[in-house]
Amino acid sequence: MTWFGIQIGIATLFIIGLGFVWVIRGEYLIGPYWWPYTLGLGILLIIGSLFIASAWGSAILGVFGASLVWGSTEFKEQAIRAEIGWYPFNPRRKPDPPFAETIKNWPLPHL
Repeated sequence: MTWFGIQIGIATLFIIGLGFVWVIRGEYLIGPYWWPYTLGLGILLIIGSLFIASAWGSAILGVFGASLVWGSTEFKEQAIRAEIGWYPFNPRRKPDPPFAETIKNWPLPHL
């Protein structure tokens, strides 16, 4: 009998739970136009998980990367939620990322 599946399940639940928190905090602190950077980081982590020999490390890195990919698609929706008053809006957030004017014209991916 192995506990690996249960441990990965609990870790995945924890990482997904943190994903909700970091999307809310991320939009509050840095704004919605950072989504391509978090999407790219998530994809790199998923690809990186393919090269880790440890099943535990590979699974955790892949789940964390997938959480970043999902969260990057939620940035704009979170900005809308902040605008309508469901979450606090930060008028003094960090400046827009590089290429923000170009990113504003891109369609946001949806999962």
